Amino acid sequence: MKKLLSFILAATMTLSLCACGSSSDKSAEGTTGSQAAAGKAVSASDIKVGCIMIGDENEGYTQAHLTGVAEMKKNLGLSDDQVIIKTTIKEDESCYDAAVDLAEQGCNIIFANSFGHEDYMMQAAGDYPDIQFCHATGYQAKSSGIPNMHNFFTNVYESRYLSGVVAGMKLNEMIEKGEITKDKCKIGYVGAFPYAEVVSGFTSFYLGVKSVCDSATMEVKYTNSWASFDLEKECAEQLIADGCVLISQHADTTGAPTACEAKKVPCVGYNIDMIPTAPDAALTSASINWGPYYTYAVQCVIDGETIDTDWSKGLKDGADLITDLNDKTVAEGTEEKVAEVTKGIEDGSIHVFDTSKFTVGGKSLEELVKSGDETATKLQAYISDGYFHESDVEGGMISAPAFEFIIDGIESVTK
Repeated sequence: MKKLLSFILAATMTLSLCACGSSSDKSAEGTTGSQAAAGKAVSASDIKVGCIMIGDENEGYTQAHLTGVAEMKKNLGLSDDQVIIKTTIKEDESCYDAAVDLAEQGCNIIFANSFGHEDYMMQAAGDYPDIQFCHATGYQAKSSGIPNMHNFFTNVYESRYLSGVVAGMKLNEMIEKGEITKDKCKIGYVGAFPYAEVVSGFTSFYLGVKSVCDSATMEVKYTNSWASFDLEKECAEQLIADGCVLISQHADTTGAPTACEAKKVPCVGYNIDMIPTAPDAALTSASINWGPYYTYAVQCVIDGETIDTDWSKGLKDGADLITDLNDKTVAEGTEEKVAEVTKGIEDGSIHVFDTSKFTVGGKSLEELVKSGDETATKLQAYISDGYFHESDVEGGMISAPAFEFIIDGIESVTK
């Protein structure tokens, strides 16, 4: 397991230490940032960076961003006083106020990390055209036409798929040991909101499970909150009561793993290593390394280079990973299987949303397109070459997840 983690960290550092590519490099990568204006170069000793965070270090999603900011500071040699971080900023007018304050303090680039921050970041970007604004998980930068507004995310569906493989291996082990039967392989999933980001995430996780344990089904329940320990714990408890034998999550606290530890139910976390919270239940966590993007975007400002309007990288670029495998809980052979699947995703022989591997109402996505299905028609540009091109449409990066189909096998979605 340590060998696998070392490989991932090595890949991460390789990307993180790279400066921005030339314009020709970006064109070759198929980026969509040509409309974005590059500012004047700013020396590393003079640059000032602002960050707006939905939570703080006590919330896993924000903690992952804070870790990424720290990596950026180290990579670029920035001092503490060159980075201003505002935490617990809600998805309301207070985000705009925070952005304005950071701009007035002289920040050359400002980041925000939550979906609901986007409108306020666009407003601030319009008011401060000489400052670069970068927003995680959003989708409006390209359509807004605001040249100093940018969206970023990662191909987190890759690490979710990988964590699903870990979960599927565990289910197989439970079947072999007689702890459950094949017809009882029901997974529970604690979701935050019924957004495409969450749907894409739980679908990719489920497809990873199904790739090794075909009899698995899944039930999803939403908390309608990004981070609520109590709601997530309660939701996990409800899913366990409904007969779910393994729990995963797209929610930002340790609530679900806490419930799983108490109920002795294996779980897969999100953002951070959940082993300290659930030493006898946690298998691994799907996670994002934000360091490559923070390093990339700030380096672009230092060099006076254009920042991509949309940015999304994955496993092979060190932007996505799974946390340490828990030796106490994972099934035998999991490390080797993870290495095999990682290689397949990185070399393109495995596509997470391979349309031959799932159906929606008994039909493939291609069949839904032909039938004129509303959702399939809307997302038709993503469906080609036998898979759904999440984050990669017609050669260009699209940072925001778009997959919103509820596939067969996900037995109920409670909104």
